[in-house]
Amino acid sequence: MFQKIRVIFSIPELRQKILLTLGLLAVYRIGWWIPLPITDIAKMRDFWADQQGLGSLMAQISVFTGTSFEQLTIFGLGIMPYISASIIFQLLATVWEPLEKLQKEGESGRKKINEYTRYATVIICLFQSFFYVFTVGRMGLYNSAILNPDNSLPLGWLIAAVVVMTAGSTFLMWLGEQIDEYGIGNGISLLIMAGILANLPAALQKLGGRLYNKETGFRLGSDNSQFGVEILLVLTVLFITVVVGVIYITKGQRRIPTQSAKHIRGRKTFGGNRQYLPLKVNQAGVMPIIFASSLLLFPQAFFGIVDGQNITNWFFGPIVRFLHDVFQRQTFSYIILFVVGIYFFCYFWTAVTFNPKDMAENLKNYGSFIPGYRPGTTTANYLEKVMVRITYVGASFLALIAILPQIISTVIVGTENYMLAGFFGGTSLLIVVSVIIDLVDKIDSHLVMRNYKGLLEKTK
Repeated sequence: MFQKIRVIFSIPELRQKILLTLGLLAVYRIGWWIPLPITDIAKMRDFWADQQGLGSLMAQISVFTGTSFEQLTIFGLGIMPYISASIIFQLLATVWEPLEKLQKEGESGRKKINEYTRYATVIICLFQSFFYVFTVGRMGLYNSAILNPDNSLPLGWLIAAVVVMTAGSTFLMWLGEQIDEYGIGNGISLLIMAGILANLPAALQKLGGRLYNKETGFRLGSDNSQFGVEILLVLTVLFITVVVGVIYITKGQRRIPTQSAKHIRGRKTFGGNRQYLPLKVNQAGVMPIIFASSLLLFPQAFFGIVDGQNITNWFFGPIVRFLHDVFQRQTFSYIILFVVGIYFFCYFWTAVTFNPKDMAENLKNYGSFIPGYRPGTTTANYLEKVMVRITYVGASFLALIAILPQIISTVIVGTENYMLAGFFGGTSLLIVVSVIIDLVDKIDSHLVMRNYKGLLEKTK
């Protein structure tokens, strides 16, 4: 391993890309801690400490945004506005003809769509930052030193906060693009992964505090005050198993054999090669978990707030309390809704990103065909049938990974340790492993291009 690291840093171009990427990630982490002057940090810390359920909800949202909603910083919105804008335009390209034409124009069309995405990101940032600042004021978390005599926020400070937060998210968007162009790996994914891994030391510290006690030390058998060593062994085996499973499914492919047509020119025969058409088992990636989680967050937060108003109406009161219990994260009903949402969005996202008719048409244009199936509609129907089957496998795996934190936090580590359980399954682990796999593939491409062995290949 040390020899491979030495080889990596001995290549000037690769070393420069890695160091630049690490430097830009360091800039992101520095900005992650810079608060806006309109907030009272002490009040905000105390407020989220008292809001156990809402605090864990915000921690779950923070996984997708690359920031922390528990503090109002210059990067308070994270990278989520850019991701939202990208998803919107990707979906619009499937139903709106002008965008569909731009998408088919190649590199020039992609640049134009990226330009529209940036404009949409700024608009989304303006709305979200205003709502965020306004909500902080409703919670009474403003810095009293800058408030008006009537305890309202001055207009100048409001505009400044909105502009700074919009500029912060726009800067993160630019930071991700710089990593894409001059660094190594996917910039946006690396920013999200950096935000997730930043919580790892606190989670490990919490685990260590529950495993070791100054009076009793380590011990077998667990109770409410201390974990036993067997908990550590179970979590270690579970972590390794989940990581191996994520790698296996992420890299898994269904290879469909294709045959190219033979062409005879003079006395020579061209073509006739047998190749494979790779279809990914997990075509949708982590997007179904993100969509399903986001969809369930809104009713969870809404009914939690409404139930907190202590509604006593004989008709609406029981209904609100029932719905609040249904959408609680640790309940059986929430897990069922979560799994159903993952299956739905897995098929939905695959249908958006995978077009069997276009793939069948491309095979026909390149003179290739799938043995046993006529080019055109028959091939498209076959590809669609295969994709439906392997998507079911991918969706089942995603559902299992997504509900693992709920199972671990309920059965093993306790519901108060949900952040710790998140590193043994769920979106956090899936994002981290997927980004690392992509990063290793990018580094391998540089090594193989210079006749070195890849990171995962054995050295003699």
